[in-house]
Amino acid sequence: MKIYHVFTKSIAGFQIFLSNKDYKRMLELLQYYKSNPILKFSEYKKLKNKIKIHYEKSHKTSYLVEIIAYCLMPTHLHLILEEIEYPGISEYMRKILDSYTRYFNKKIGRKGPLWEGRIKKVFVESDTQLLHLTRYVHLNPVSAGLVKKPEDWEYSSYKQYIGLEKEKICNKEKFLDILEKEYKEFVEDRIDYQRSLEFIKHIILE
Repeated sequence: MKIYHVFTKSIAGFQIFLSNKDYKRMLELLQYYKSNPILKFSEYKKLKNKIKIHYEKSHKTSYLVEIIAYCLMPTHLHLILEEIEYPGISEYMRKILDSYTRYFNKKIGRKGPLWEGRIKKVFVESDTQLLHLTRYVHLNPVSAGLVKKPEDWEYSSYKQYIGLEKEKICNKEKFLDILEKEYKEFVEDRIDYQRSLEFIKHIILE
C-alpha cells in the first residue's frame, strides 16, 4: 500500500476558489477523475442523466487513486492519497488541475497556468503517521483562522470522518480503524496535536 501526502498551491498565492461553486467544482473533479474516466469532466457534465448512468456502467476503468482525506483552501489544497498503480497520482493530479484551470480561467476571463510548478508529494510511512497527518490536514482551516472549529469548514473530509457528512468522497474505513467519536476527540486534543507536528514535520509539505 502506497500512501502519499500531496500538496499543491496557486501561483503567487492567487485565490483559486472564489465561491462555493468553485469549491464544489473541485470536489466533483476529485471524485470524478480517481476512476480514470475516458471523457473529460466538462464533456461528462453535458450528458443527460440517463446517458450519464449508461456511461458510468459501460466505461468501468481501473482506479488511479483512492482518496483518504482532503482539505481545499483558498490558495492551495491538501490530499492524502493511496496510489493504486504507478504513476496514478501524477496522472490524477494532472487531470484535476488541468480541468480546474480551464474552468477557472474561462470563468474569470484569465489565461495561463494557475498552479505553481510540480505537485509536492511525500510517502507516509506508517498508520500512526497517517492518523496524525489527517488531523493536520483537517485542522488547516482552523490554523489559518478561517473557522473556529474544523467541522465549520465545508471543504474538507473532516465532517465525513466524524459522521456529519453523508456523501463519502473518502474511503476512511479502509485505512483508519478509529470510531467517529474517538477521531473527533483526537482532533480536538490540541496539546497532543502540537507534539505530533514534530513527528510528522517531514511529510507536512508547506
